[in-house]
Amino acid sequence: MIQTETPKIVKKKLFSPVWLLPIVALILGIWLIIRGIHDAGIEINIHFPNATGIEIGKTLVKYQGVVVGKVTDIAIEPDLRGVEVTVNMNYRGISFLTENTQFWLVSPKASITKIEGLDTLFSGNYIAIKPGDGGMTLRFEASIEAPAQMPASEGMLVTLFSDKLGSLDIGSHVFYRQIPVGNVVSYRLNQYDKVAISVFVQKQYAKLVKQNTQFWNASGVQIDASLSGVSVKTESLASLIAGGISFNSPNDSHSAKSGDVYTLFDSEKNAIGGEAFTLTTSNAESVNRGTPIKYRGVSIGEVISKKLLDLDQVQLSARISRQYAHLLTGSAKFWLEGADISLSGIKHPERLISGSVINFLPGDGAAKSQYSILSQAPDAAKQQNVKINITSDQNYGLSAGAEIKYKDITIGKVKTLALNDSFTQVNLTAEVRPEFKSLLTNNSYFVPKSAFALEASLDKVSVKTTGVSSAITGAIALMKRQSKTIKSEKKTAQFTLYESLDNANSIFEQSNITLITLSNTNAADLQKGSLIYYKKMEIGKIQSVNWQADTDSFDISVGVQKQFASLLSSKTVFWRNSAAKINASLSGIEVDIAPLQGALKGSISLGLLETTLLNEPNHQLYDSKSLALNQAQAITITFPASVRLKANAEIRYQGFQVGKVQTVSLNKDLKSVMVNAYLYGEYARYFNKTDSQFVIVDADISLAGITAPETILTGPYINAIPSLESDINTGINAYPYPSVTSNFVGKLTTESYANLPEGAVKVALIKSELGSINVGTRIFFRGIAIGQVDGYKLSANGDDVIILAHITNKYTSLVNTTSKFWERSGIKVDAGLFSGVQVDTGSLENILVGGIAVATEQPTDSMNALTEPSSFTLHDEVKDDWMMWVFE
Repeated sequence: MIQTETPKIVKKKLFSPVWLLPIVALILGIWLIIRGIHDAGIEINIHFPNATGIEIGKTLVKYQGVVVGKVTDIAIEPDLRGVEVTVNMNYRGISFLTENTQFWLVSPKASITKIEGLDTLFSGNYIAIKPGDGGMTLRFEASIEAPAQMPASEGMLVTLFSDKLGSLDIGSHVFYRQIPVGNVVSYRLNQYDKVAISVFVQKQYAKLVKQNTQFWNASGVQIDASLSGVSVKTESLASLIAGGISFNSPNDSHSAKSGDVYTLFDSEKNAIGGEAFTLTTSNAESVNRGTPIKYRGVSIGEVISKKLLDLDQVQLSARISRQYAHLLTGSAKFWLEGADISLSGIKHPERLISGSVINFLPGDGAAKSQYSILSQAPDAAKQQNVKINITSDQNYGLSAGAEIKYKDITIGKVKTLALNDSFTQVNLTAEVRPEFKSLLTNNSYFVPKSAFALEASLDKVSVKTTGVSSAITGAIALMKRQSKTIKSEKKTAQFTLYESLDNANSIFEQSNITLITLSNTNAADLQKGSLIYYKKMEIGKIQSVNWQADTDSFDISVGVQKQFASLLSSKTVFWRNSAAKINASLSGIEVDIAPLQGALKGSISLGLLETTLLNEPNHQLYDSKSLALNQAQAITITFPASVRLKANAEIRYQGFQVGKVQTVSLNKDLKSVMVNAYLYGEYARYFNKTDSQFVIVDADISLAGITAPETILTGPYINAIPSLESDINTGINAYPYPSVTSNFVGKLTTESYANLPEGAVKVALIKSELGSINVGTRIFFRGIAIGQVDGYKLSANGDDVIILAHITNKYTSLVNTTSKFWERSGIKVDAGLFSGVQVDTGSLENILVGGIAVATEQPTDSMNALTEPSSFTLHDEVKDDWMMWVFE
């Protein structure tokens, strides 16, 4: 049979997938055309003085590190005045093409303050751009230097004008009180032949710039050298190398704003200025610009200029430094003084070289604008000096003629030096100029003044000398302490010359401190001068540390400043500070670092308790803050050398920490260890009695389980058992004994009945051998635990084992003299040929660790109630009739 296949009719598709290819190609072509137009960019022309460092096709135009264009052509201008660089700017840079946009060439440049364009050493020079405003343009003039740009952070930009740049450069620091607060960002020469310096001040310091602020050049080193001494001054090492600018911030002026203009002075003296006035004289032959105006040997001003007024008068323009301007009064006197040569010698020989000086004597009244120079010193300058006596333990390099100074102003001289009659002190006689007699108060004193002083750091370099005469004869300085009482003029005033300012302050502190004595067995790191802190603020110093042979301890004398004496009370505690303390645990890491001075010298801290257990001051110095705040009491415990105990182990009672181990050390007998520990004050009275017990608690793994499993991670701790003669609830001692002690002998195991629950009844079970019974073995009544074994011991004759146990208070009515105890441990198998096999077991706990069962024949009454001590025989097995006993 011939089978015919039915033809399959397929509908012709209207759109063939082949047409997708030309459509995708068309879309891609359109996108490429649009992309090409978008990326084609715009050509601009930039005029440069020359094309050095610019290459066609290589030199890029960048803004903030992003490429926005490329040099495509370089052409020499027809007038030969420069080159015209053609740049193709891509779509990123089109928005920058405005009239005030600036272009400049960035190339490697190194200076003292910084290195610029370091990246161009590898990538080549590039043209930088700074966007501006205005209309769009395609022709630009390149800047010779990078324009002034604000740093990334906000701040204030001000302009300083100066006659010369000096050693300043872009990047030079701007200082306020030697703290860098800004930088020089640019400089230029303006049309008035002045140097305009753009200075940026950081935002957080901008408020320091006021409308009346003065700026001065702090670059380099200022050296003032003369016969009177040498002074070297610089703002900082950084400004010495790279230049710098300093400024002041007057309090009585309004804040400046960005864009303000100031004058940059050559020096601080010129910037801060002073009080200007004029002097007139008939002859100024020995006076020149810079002639000093001196008061008692200290230069307080100078002559600025001189000019001829008429045929008989010369006018001197002068200025007194601002710090001494208050001395310029209406009746002030000026006179010219040079070297004085006579038969008795030469006074002021240095003036033969340096020239004359204008001496000054203050007066009273309002200052004037013009004064006359006197021909000789006024009578007021010739008043009689004030005589004083000074005593000292020794001579500190002084001789007759040594100067007496106050704030570097010479106010008098030492006349004589001699030993006293007993040769124990040095007596000095001296004279102080009359205008300074008000400085001589009951609390005034003197210290030697160094002939040479050097102070050097990254922030400051200062070299000071006291002058040639002071270096030869020595000098002393008058120091004032607060006092309103003037020394009596009826007799010669007496003063003391101390070894140094520190020595004087130390002696004065003794009269301004409250002394207390602390005790500790260890004085490590503590010494005289160690600091005392309260909340990390210094409040005193340690005065002395002395060892006490009778107690083998240290007495530490502590001096607390009187203004903090109110901190000393019965609630005050002291503890030793560690230089650095790190406490790491699972809850986090705590780091406590002591103040630097305290870490170097050793220190202690003072703290205040909210409540105190004592009614009198606590003079113990604790080893740590936690011990102090807990008012801990020190104890020592002796354990066998086999114990696995470490420092910082806890002392616990019923799971609560009541103390802490401080140190663990091996005794000389090598058989025991000495544990130094502390009991926290609020618990100490319960555990510091002679019958208190301290037992090591360590992990013990057996078939019964793991005891104290937490010690596997934390290490062993000490279990404290309180005195039996104390009522834990009230804390009242029932008997005067046992006595208080701090020395204990620790145990490896707890004594029987040491932790007996309240109301429990003690029972003694007698058995021929211990078997599987152990401490902790429980006693069951009808399968319910009603007590446990607390210990065991041999009988007096050694024939029996006495098992010490207790029945808890809740179940004491279930046990009486009619009770029977038997050991319920392991598995009991009873097999017979005809009776079969009978297996009797207790609980799984009985199988593993053993147990004791009890049954009671009669209900408990007054006749059969247990009395301590009650003894029972512990039977090996139960009798059938015992299991049938029930209470009726």
